[in-house]
Amino acid sequence: MSLLRADLPALKNKDYFNYGGQGPLPQCSLKAITKSWETIQELGPFTNDVWPFISNEIKKTKGIIADLCGVQDRRIALTENVTSGCVLPLWGLSFSKGDRLLISNCEHPGVVSACKELARRQSLEIDILDVLSLRNGIDNEIGTQTEVMGVIERSLKERTKLVVLSHLLWNTGQIMPIESIAELLLNHPSQPFFLVDAAQSFCQIPVRESASKVDIYAFTGHKWGFGPEGLGAVVLSERILEEAQPTLVGWKSLTNESSIYSNDINTFHKDARRFEIATSCTPLLAGLRSSLSLLKKQGTDLERINIIKSYSNKLWLELKGIGSITPILQGPPPAGLVSFTLNSKLSPYQIVKLLGKKSIFIRVLEDPIWLRACVHITSNESEINRLIDELKKIAAS
Repeated sequence: MSLLRADLPALKNKDYFNYGGQGPLPQCSLKAITKSWETIQELGPFTNDVWPFISNEIKKTKGIIADLCGVQDRRIALTENVTSGCVLPLWGLSFSKGDRLLISNCEHPGVVSACKELARRQSLEIDILDVLSLRNGIDNEIGTQTEVMGVIERSLKERTKLVVLSHLLWNTGQIMPIESIAELLLNHPSQPFFLVDAAQSFCQIPVRESASKVDIYAFTGHKWGFGPEGLGAVVLSERILEEAQPTLVGWKSLTNESSIYSNDINTFHKDARRFEIATSCTPLLAGLRSSLSLLKKQGTDLERINIIKSYSNKLWLELKGIGSITPILQGPPPAGLVSFTLNSKLSPYQIVKLLGKKSIFIRVLEDPIWLRACVHITSNESEINRLIDELKKIAAS
């Protein structure tokens, strides 16, 4: 992985543990973005020659994403970020007063706030799915799956119309059994829609089976995929494409740009494009493809997650050995997110600031207020050791 790390300028002068917030952009991807900009300007940004180029950029990018997710291209909509990928199709669904939304207590505030506003506007009820208390880690994955399935079965109600759950929880670091849950919901009397926030799973853990079986599977390229910020995608089920109406509407949503005098009732695309809006940044597509290609060269998704787990397990064990530190998971993490608490006279915010002054970057989670360090295939033991050494000094002060 040294060659990949060498192509990441952001890692040359710091110990970086914030891949779950945003990953660094490879130099080759930055060059691909610049080259795309140059091509567009050479062709002319609004000429007959540029449209085939842009269409091909979109087609190639969707094809790669569709292959990674095990679905047809028609089920992929390009988005700016995870939140828009979740919210745009969600708000296009039809609900009735008194319908219920089941939302886990480990969801990102962007998705939570969108669901709460949807519930307020349409007089829906919200139920909480407690997965925050599940802290097994990788040592008891079967136990975690059994517990999750049990919690969901007990939480589903007759009028539950939507379940919202992340694939990989951004705070505890647990992986949820998405495929099993999808099957359970399919056989439930109300057949609730299943929305999955895949911000932490895409390009970190295998996603093909899960992405192809849920209704809304939204992710971004700028975290574990080393892609540019401002570009993500969402995988939509055939049921969503049939039942959900466009939320924000723009020319990309339309089969043709008809006038106000047209009575065409089939205005919108039948595929996932109905949830795309308008002009977006084409050069980012080349940057994401470059990053995904670079990532693919590092091994299969299973090989990569095994490397990630080797680093996260080392970090978890080292943290567990510091008396004032309590890892959130009781066993080694199943992926690259390692959350913990540190009993210190310093607040978590002060700890992060102090580490930052030494060019070591972790973050504070807001709900619950924990510290979190993320490791990736580009991590190494020496930077983990430096983080541990500094945390020991803070714990001892």
